[in-house]
Amino acid sequence: MTDSISIVIAEDHTLVREGTQELLAKHADIDVVAAVADGEAAVNQIARHRPDVALVDISMPGMNGIEVTRAVKADFPGVAILILTVHDEPGYIRALIEAGVAGYLLKSVSETELVQAIRAVHAGESVLHPVATRTIFESITAETGDFDDRSPGPLTDRELEVLRLAAQGHSNREIANRVDLSPRTVQTHLGNIFEKLEVASRTEAVIHALRRGWLDLGELE
Repeated sequence: MTDSISIVIAEDHTLVREGTQELLAKHADIDVVAAVADGEAAVNQIARHRPDVALVDISMPGMNGIEVTRAVKADFPGVAILILTVHDEPGYIRALIEAGVAGYLLKSVSETELVQAIRAVHAGESVLHPVATRTIFESITAETGDFDDRSPGPLTDRELEVLRLAAQGHSNREIANRVDLSPRTVQTHLGNIFEKLEVASRTEAVIHALRRGWLDLGELE
């Protein structure tokens, strides 16, 4: 199936891993190409299959989900990492965001929410809890201090506008409606932003912009 979203699942609990694989198999646009029980195997299978999305647990034998994300993003930045976890502590979330995850979900999510999240990160969007994410952004901004130059660096005015709306949690379609562009053009702008800033996700781009004063936390309301 050429249009399917390829997935690698990394989850050390057999029941959860097999159950997730079984429920995803019901969706014609999702193809689970590998399901493994530890972090090292996850990195190996991601290197082998180059999936669109990796669904990764945090707590696994050997390499944990944060270490897997760092390793994968170093070599395969185009793979979207979606964390499925029981942990929602700010420390975990900050480490995941800075490692480059496209999103995280708690294991209490429904099947519908999981499938929607997979489709969203595959489309280049982020799936992050807005309250927790804002807490992380606040802590990052507090570390940076004042800026002498708030010019947007390599970003054009349109790209900065798109990034600001993305940081506020709007989908590509919502951004397109607000700035009178097509969703495809919005995706192109985001791709250009990622390339210029040498990042692989919206969240990484926002952190980059906040640290340099190109975005203000007050703009993300």
